[in-house]
Amino acid sequence: MDRYFVRGFIDGLLSTLGIVIGASTAIGASAEATQIIIAAGIGGGVANGLSNVLGAFMGEKAAMGKEFEKVEKALLKEEALRGTKVDEKFRGKIISSGVMDGLATIGGAIVPVLPFLLISILAVSEITALYIAIVVSLAIFFLLGGYIGKVSKENFVLAGLKMAAFGGVTAIVVTLIRLAL
Repeated sequence: MDRYFVRGFIDGLLSTLGIVIGASTAIGASAEATQIIIAAGIGGGVANGLSNVLGAFMGEKAAMGKEFEKVEKALLKEEALRGTKVDEKFRGKIISSGVMDGLATIGGAIVPVLPFLLISILAVSEITALYIAIVVSLAIFFLLGGYIGKVSKENFVLAGLKMAAFGGVTAIVVTLIRLAL
């Protein structure tokens, strides 16, 4: 799995879970609670995804520019790589990194919203949909953490539990903020 996919997916999942929990204050307060949660979750996820496209693009561009500068300095010729195959390859990497990060963020953002989109099919209440969103999100955090742990030669279960714990702590903090308001 590409690092930009993993980073973007985690970002979308975690931030949108926070949005969904925060927007869940509307549950019971109005007939449109589900629409509010869906709009807040999808709107926040798409905005976050587009932000990540730009952020990853700019970050990669800066990093690649710095690498180019080092190589060109070693070649003792400014802009020696501009217009070459190497330049084309790096530009392609910059674009693909940004797009992957942004699309993965939007993909991750769909997870906590999905139970609310499926309320009528699942035949559950809004509060049950919220609990499903939290549990499914934590399960995905566990799997992603386990995958990252496996790739980095760590214990799958321990790495998964760490990631799920981070997601759980975030959900608790957001819930406490929601309850305090």
